[in-house]
Amino acid sequence: MSDKDPVFNPKIAPEQLSRADWEALLSPVEYAILRESGTERPGTGRYLHNDQPGAYHCAGCGNKLYGGEHKFHSGCGWPSFFQEAEPGSLKTIVDRSHGMLRTEMRCARCDGHLGHIFPDAPQTPTGKRHCVNGFALVFVPDGAEPLEILRAHRSGD
Repeated sequence: MSDKDPVFNPKIAPEQLSRADWEALLSPVEYAILRESGTERPGTGRYLHNDQPGAYHCAGCGNKLYGGEHKFHSGCGWPSFFQEAEPGSLKTIVDRSHGMLRTEMRCARCDGHLGHIFPDAPQTPTGKRHCVNGFALVFVPDGAEPLEILRAHRSGD
């Protein structure tokens, strides 16, 4: 475990980490998504079909982002949620890339790119679809200790 890992060292502010620090902590696909605003191909990410009770945390910093009770099957090819776990878990910015106007969501703690929010889910209580890259997340089943799951994820277990 790195002493520069914001998951396990609360004295480390994620914004203090260099590119090399992030590359050492994250897998190449996690780095491309979280730090370079990339995306995974539809249907290829983690947790698309996961229906277990639990919570979804940021793969970059461990911040709790979504409760499993907010997940739904949208058919878009990425895990979808209708709201964040707690107010302030996410931050949003206007994304004008690729000739579109979208709402990008980022982890409020480490500023990692997660995906986009779309107002196209009338079947949900909020009417919104948080379209999240599965590789930006780590799932923690109910009853499990988040730090143990995140430690196992970091070590590749």
